[in-house]
Amino acid sequence: MREVGNIRFSQDHLWARLEEDGRVTIGISDFLQEDVGEIYHINLPEEGEELIKDEVFSIIDSQSGRRELLAPLSGEVVEVNYELNDVPELANEDPYEEGWILRLDMTAPGEFNELLTEEEYEEYLKEEAEDFDFAEEYEEEEYLEEDEDE
Repeated sequence: MREVGNIRFSQDHLWARLEEDGRVTIGISDFLQEDVGEIYHINLPEEGEELIKDEVFSIIDSQSGRRELLAPLSGEVVEVNYELNDVPELANEDPYEEGWILRLDMTAPGEFNELLTEEEYEEYLKEEAEDFDFAEEYEEEEYLEEDEDE
């Protein structure tokens, strides 16, 4: 069931909020804006452009480099937050309100329910952090073993 105002998340750290008019507002999650650091520029799509779920629709330039954004949903871009051209840091300062990227008319509404709920997203972030910690520990152990071999 799709509830108006309900926010869902992609595993690529974008959010999608169902609006009263049936359209969806999309932006980057707080986690992603923290991860990339200060955002210098966002390549915005054009109104009328068709997005295909899981395909690149934008690139952000930030403190940590360039990052491609993958569309969390398929549909037609009906509105773009052009204010991000002049003030890209809005995506850092207020990612869920003033820092939204675009509004979309979904062509496959069922995709919305495939996105993660807030609770599922929080669990996903915990698992991702654990995987990252494990990878760091593994690399550290390999490094220590190399030192012992020398």
